[in-house]
Amino acid sequence: MHRHAQNDVIDINSNQNIAISDDHISMRHFDEISLRHDMDDKIFWCFMEQKLRPCYTYKLGGEIQQVQDWVRANYSLPMDARKDDLRYFICGSKTPNIYNLGGDLMHFVEKIQGRDIAALRNYAETCVRMQYANHKGYDAPIISMALVQGDALGGGFEHALSFDLIVAEKRARFGLPEILFNLFPGMGAYNFLIQRVGRRTAEQMILNGKLYSAQEMYDLGVVDILVEDGEGEQAIVEYVRKNEARFWTERAVYQARTIANPVKLEDLLSITYLWAETAMKISDVDMKKMQRLASAQDRRIARSLAAVD
Repeated sequence: MHRHAQNDVIDINSNQNIAISDDHISMRHFDEISLRHDMDDKIFWCFMEQKLRPCYTYKLGGEIQQVQDWVRANYSLPMDARKDDLRYFICGSKTPNIYNLGGDLMHFVEKIQGRDIAALRNYAETCVRMQYANHKGYDAPIISMALVQGDALGGGFEHALSFDLIVAEKRARFGLPEILFNLFPGMGAYNFLIQRVGRRTAEQMILNGKLYSAQEMYDLGVVDILVEDGEGEQAIVEYVRKNEARFWTERAVYQARTIANPVKLEDLLSITYLWAETAMKISDVDMKKMQRLASAQDRRIARSLAAVD
């Protein structure tokens, strides 16, 4: 863990007596995330910290969207009025060995059984709007990074792909397992993967259901920065300090990427509707697979938290 000596740090879980304004996001109570704002290094850290199944629930999504909205409201100001204490936005996870395991499978099963396609569309649209906000950098002058220190699967992988850079520790694993229950990742995987690896490799990754190591993802060009286990946060701090002088040029390069090979919100939404339609066609056997996988996720998070305790 990086020690923030002599830095101005706002930590939502800290007992430090730091003078901050009442409207700072760290003054709010969150159940599913924890926040830290390292003002000297101009880094804002947002960590998922789930105590139940580590997937994208509406509660987690709602808390993340509060942070996204706060960054947009406070940092997408006119250039002459813009604050200068945030240049990098980092999303990671404090859940041991897990970044995020993807969609809320029990929610999917319930809505499929109830033939509620509108609810599936609403869930998927909520997710892709969150991914798109990451992709657009909240309309603020920042560089965004996903810090992956454990498994990023399904929607968790899609979420990581939506940031400018992916920083991964070697123990991290990535995959799109939806094909195992006859579904496909419909919340950004295709759009963001073809930016990084092209159509052919993107479709192979979606259709093979394979679990990839961080090293494999780095070799493919999906992971941008590969570091030793336990060194992810420190590696980001060192990267920020090393590249401080070229920040504006680097950010412009990532903006040029989105111009040259854009991900459009309307395309993301169209794919979510296709995903929902496909979900309504899966069989009872496939739904049972989803239920078993959700139960396995519950057991895994229980083991992980017990090991920490």
